[in-house]
Amino acid sequence: MQDKLTIAIIQSDLIWEDPKQNRKNFSEKIEAISDRIDIIILPEMFSTGFSMNAVQWAEPMDGKTVMWMQKTALETHAAIVGSLIIKEDNKFYNRLLFVEPSGAITHYDKRHTFTLGGEDKVFASGIEKVIIDYKGWKICPLICYDLRFPVWARNTENYDVLMYVANWPKPRVMAWDTLLKARAIENMSYCIGVNRVGEDKDHNEHCGHSAVYDVLGNNITPIKPNKEHTEIVTLERNHINFYRNKLRFLDDRDEFTF
Repeated sequence: MQDKLTIAIIQSDLIWEDPKQNRKNFSEKIEAISDRIDIIILPEMFSTGFSMNAVQWAEPMDGKTVMWMQKTALETHAAIVGSLIIKEDNKFYNRLLFVEPSGAITHYDKRHTFTLGGEDKVFASGIEKVIIDYKGWKICPLICYDLRFPVWARNTENYDVLMYVANWPKPRVMAWDTLLKARAIENMSYCIGVNRVGEDKDHNEHCGHSAVYDVLGNNITPIKPNKEHTEIVTLERNHINFYRNKLRFLDDRDEFTF
């Protein structure tokens, strides 16, 4: 069990429907990291952008992007996290992969598909909340639109880190900022949001605002908006334990099951 967990957040533009170039771009960004890192986090659909063209761009679980993630995790000795389009059992999923240096993969399928963008018409909705135990830290990974639904993120497992990868557009970035902060406060956990920058094919603009909030809702990351940026931040278990033991807000959770 580690008392500290060092995270690399990669806030990046995405090349539309070009997995090969996106993998190359992220490889260069990852190679430029000199710090010792435990987890590297990429945006939602990092290999294609937020494409609904699943028939053309979906990959199997042994596809090129998954293999790239395994290779990168092995070479960096860090877990790699991000979502991509996966085809399995004749269904398409917006699937987040948590790939460990050993090659082991844990996945989470996006529960709340984005109806405004037609995602629900293309992608199957996930049915399982996932908690990952990595280096003694309990991590809850979620994807973009999931952020709007607090019951799904409710901290009944006493997880330590809530993690969102996203393609969240600029016009609604106030909601992104506000809800990330709220999820940290209400769940008494670190809350990480990794969003892309740049425009997609339909000229939807994304301005980043990637951030890490502590259990009190303080933004502990000086990430500039509208720019590609890699930020290194260290999470501390003592911070979680101190405020949970002092305030004990999670002890007063309403009792219900979802």
